[in-house]
Amino acid sequence: MSNIALVDDDKNILASVSMLLEQEGYHVRTFSDGAAALTALTTQPPDLAILDIKMPRMDGLELLRRLRQAQDLPVIFLTSKDEEIDELMGLNAGADDYIRKPFSQRLLLERVRAVLRRAEGKSAPAANGVEVAKKEALVRGKLALDPQRHECTWDGKPVRLTVTEFLILQALAQRPGFVKSRDSLMDAAYDDQVYVDDRTIDSHIKRLRKKFKVVADDFDAIETLYGVGYRYRE
Repeated sequence: MSNIALVDDDKNILASVSMLLEQEGYHVRTFSDGAAALTALTTQPPDLAILDIKMPRMDGLELLRRLRQAQDLPVIFLTSKDEEIDELMGLNAGADDYIRKPFSQRLLLERVRAVLRRAEGKSAPAANGVEVAKKEALVRGKLALDPQRHECTWDGKPVRLTVTEFLILQALAQRPGFVKSRDSLMDAAYDDQVYVDDRTIDSHIKRLRKKFKVVADDFDAIETLYGVGYRYRE
């Protein structure tokens, strides 16, 4: 089963969540702060990291930033119940998903399974060859996507994307010029049982544009149609 790293300064959450995940067959490593976790997770990356945002010594945002300098491991953020800014900061930092505290055990397990499935590419085959198409290499102008290797380049320059960012971009690039609603992008990037709102997709799009502008200042291939959705233009 998958290896999961859990980083939170709340000892009750460390105990209860690690017990829950281990009962499901996952191997879990726990850390009480970001600084303690950084070296261990860099040396031995997990299949998934669950990070609390607010922690002493090094918060979850800084930990994610440093981890992403070397790897693109999937990340779920734990955010404060009433502070929406935590969610926006987490998504803009490149997290694949977030869960508000307090959360149900069922919700946590659903999110963990969904993110791991997307990262491992083990979704069940879909009808009409949709899943097969998702795994084929895709070239649209300067953009090249290789789902098998999880590689993305723009004009030959590598662009490092999270699993969620990759799936959203792939959904847009498969049909250039066609508008994709936020709902359809949610379907492309998330399992049916996982609900996310419009703000989540918008945050991922913002992050995508920012990453591409690092390698191309004039990048404008992802177009916003206000009130409708997004489309990819070559």
